[in-house]
Amino acid sequence: MGLIVALLVIWLILSILGFVVKGLLWLAIIGLVLFVATVVWGWVKRKAKA
Repeated sequence: MGLIVALLVIWLILSILGFVVKGLLWLAIIGLVLFVATVVWGWVKRKAKA
């Protein structure tokens, strides 16, 4: 679970950085996609354990 939280924080930071720096919009998009993918992956893993 700690790994998932760490990944979520990293993806969120990359997304914010991508939106702040004008030329890095692609970084924001990749960060958001990875953030959503990590949330879904964590949710599925958690449901599988229950």
